[in-house]
Amino acid sequence: MPGDSVKVAVRVRPFNQREKNAGSKCIISMSGQTTTIKNPENNETKAFSFDHSYWSHTDFDENELGLNIAKAGSNYSDQRQVYNDLGKGVLDNAWQGYNAALFAYGQTGSGKSYSMIGYGSNKGIVPILCEELFKAVEQNDDKSKQLQVSFSMLEIYNEQVRDLLVKAKPQQGGLKIRQNPQSGFYVEGLRLVPVRNYKEIENLMEQGTVNRTTASTNMNATSSRSHMVITIRFAQVFQTDGGSNTRSSDINLVDLAGSERADSTGATGDRLKEGSAINQSLSTLGNVISALADLAMGRRKHWFHTEIQC
Repeated sequence: MPGDSVKVAVRVRPFNQREKNAGSKCIISMSGQTTTIKNPENNETKAFSFDHSYWSHTDFDENELGLNIAKAGSNYSDQRQVYNDLGKGVLDNAWQGYNAALFAYGQTGSGKSYSMIGYGSNKGIVPILCEELFKAVEQNDDKSKQLQVSFSMLEIYNEQVRDLLVKAKPQQGGLKIRQNPQSGFYVEGLRLVPVRNYKEIENLMEQGTVNRTTASTNMNATSSRSHMVITIRFAQVFQTDGGSNTRSSDINLVDLAGSERADSTGATGDRLKEGSAINQSLSTLGNVISALADLAMGRRKHWFHTEIQC
């Protein structure tokens, strides 16, 4: 992507009720791109730099529309700011025909789904991006250009792929992942639904979110037990004298299940099995990202090739 490669952002959320009841203290502070962690036992600090460090822990009020807004003079980061920094670039690149992916990664209960999907009036990156996309589509008055948008939504639960837009009981073993020599990897049988406006996408997201696998743990009352992938396929069809040309891009928006420790979540039985599958897949993702970083730095090329091909 022009001017873009990989960006990393961190965000700290408000305490939930469990943490308030436990008398928890915040050991995180943020200034600009720097996030600082303080050891409560000896007050030693360590600082880390990211592309963005979002303070969303305190210093906000809720207005009459239910939106969380920053108090005067505070550095509180609301949903719109997170979208402007992270989601807007993804959408801009899609217009230029580039594929893009945005991941929300973190411990269970850390607020990933809030940042990605949002709650109530506080819409997250996904709905804001879709809304902005259709605003631009509706303003298109170029008769020689057709704009087409399609939507799919899946979850990976216990290492099996399930279509979240289908209410029927998933097939045994889940959907199969295939590879096309020209277009790359795809999920066989996954519904790709054409959409004409933002309202249609909103309805599909609500349907898919309801179908997503969640359960209660000691760490999170509505813990996501699966990785969710929303794909928006955006195609621009240009009419020419000799026919037509198509510029297309896939926007993959991923709300990963949270990493967790069994002793903290109190997981047993099915919950323990789910947690094990979640941690295993997150570990694999970490290895892939590490391999890609090494490749970009010119290191361990042979290791990357053999690992990805296995």
